[in-house]
Formats: sequence, structure tokens, C-alpha cells
Amino acid sequence: MGSANMDLVVTTDVLPKPGETVFGTDFVMVAGGKGANQAIAVSRAGGDGALLGAIGSDSFGVTLKARIAAAGVDTEQVRVVYGSSGVAVVTVDAEGENTIVVTPAANSAFVGLTEAELAVVREADVLVAQLEIPVGTVTEAARVARESGTRVLLNAAPAQPVPAELLELVDLLVVNEAEARAITGRGREAPEALLDVVPRAVLTLGRHGAWYGDRDGTTRYVPAVKVELVDSTAAGDAFTGALAVAWGEGRDMLDAVRWASAAGAACARRLGASVALPLRSEIDELYVPG
Repeated sequence: MGSANMDLVVTTDVLPKPGETVFGTDFVMVAGGKGANQAIAVSRAGGDGALLGAIGSDSFGVTLKARIAAAGVDTEQVRVVYGSSGVAVVTVDAEGENTIVVTPAANSAFVGLTEAELAVVREADVLVAQLEIPVGTVTEAARVARESGTRVLLNAAPAQPVPAELLELVDLLVVNEAEARAITGRGREAPEALLDVVPRAVLTLGRHGAWYGDRDGTTRYVPAVKVELVDSTAAGDAFTGALAVAWGEGRDMLDAVRWASAAGAACARRLGASVALPLRSEIDELYVPG
């Protein structure tokens, strides 16, 4: 459950400074938004996923829904609201680093879950959510998930404080350093602080790998899978989607994190967001068992 945006992606040798104009080298327009990306990542990793979210009544909305469905995601419950769809303007430099500006538009109108939408949550193995839609909507879905025995994976992105009411409903938290600091005030130097607010957590560290910990006493760093970096835009979404699939399949959590790390690495080898998300066979190719 989450956002769906049309991503307008420009590549350039260097990211522009304020007031500076630089020439781009390429342009692509692809389906994006963390909700859509992670739903597609789930599908490509071999999971059976449905997306709950909102698109606009504009041409971007028509294209978004068609592309998400073409990736194997169930879009039956995706809402169409009057007005603009969400848009993200992404600039990627020659080193694979990026800047992103997002206009939420229809995503901000995704409030007040319907009975049909709640039924999808109740029937799921795992609810995957982020923070690019109203936090009240995420909390409502997480509460219904908890009541129904559906596990809740929260990717608390973008970085912002998360209400205690929502954190109490989370079974697995996935954050990067900035997101961890927004929640606990601590980052890489004290990842265990995440276990004060959730029972299990993953701290992603980019090229430095990932940390996993849980209240059962398991804490471990998982090394990154080394690849030639082209575009890191959707690597985190690939990681989260693959992690949800592995968790849903009942894998050991450390093994699930290793597999998810392979997914993030496979994604970073290609330009774009949803179009770069890897197939299960590509993840398996890079996966290194512990």
C-alpha cells in the first residue's frame, strides 16, 4: 500500500547546483512511487501482490495503472481521483547518485479506506507500506492487519518522525540512516535503538550493506553485493519488495536480508525505477548464502 507516481528521469554527467543549468544525456518516463515500485518488486521477485493506492484522472494515471498491471500487480483496488497523478522529477549523475522532487497530488487524497480495500489487507500474508501517503491511512491499515493476523512491514520513507501509534503495529521496520535518525535520533552507530520501538528491524547502509536485529537477540551486519552502480533510485524499493517476499515465504530473516540485498544490487545496475526492478532469477544470480 502506498504511492504511485509518474517518474520523469533525466541523466546528466553532474547534478546541477542551485541556479545552474546542465545538459542531460538521456530521458525516460516510467511508473514509480514507493508503493508502486515495491508492489512491482514483489511481483518480479515471485510474490503475488496487489496495490492499494490512488492515481489521478489525467493521462499519467491511465499510463501508471496500465504499466503497474503489466508488471503482474493486481490493480483492481487502485483508486482514481479527480485531478493530477503524483509526479517525481529525478536527476541521476554519472556516479549513479540522484536528486528527487516529488509532487504527491493524488497520493495525498488516499484517505478513508473502503471495506474492499480493508478486505485486501485482511487476506494478505504481509502488508507493505511506506510514508508517501497520509500516515493516518497507513495506521488504519496496520491496525486492521494486526487484528487479522497480517504481518506489517513498514518502510519508513521518506525520513520523518513516525507516530508511536503506528510503530506499535509494525512487525518489521526497514529504514536507511536518515530514516532511523528521524525515528530514534540514532543511526549507524547505534542501530539497536530501533529495537526499542519495533520487534525486528533492518537498517540499510547502501554500499556498506545492511544491519538486521530483533528482540530475540539476533543482530548481524550483512555485507553488500558488489556491482557496477548505474542508478540507485529504486534499489531500496527492490530490497524492500524482495524482503517481503522472502519473509512471506518463511525464510530465515538473515537469509531474507541477504536475498533482499542481492535484489537491491541487481536493481542498481540499471537506469530507472520500476523498469530496473529485478526478476527472481536475477536476484538468485547475485544471492550469496550465509
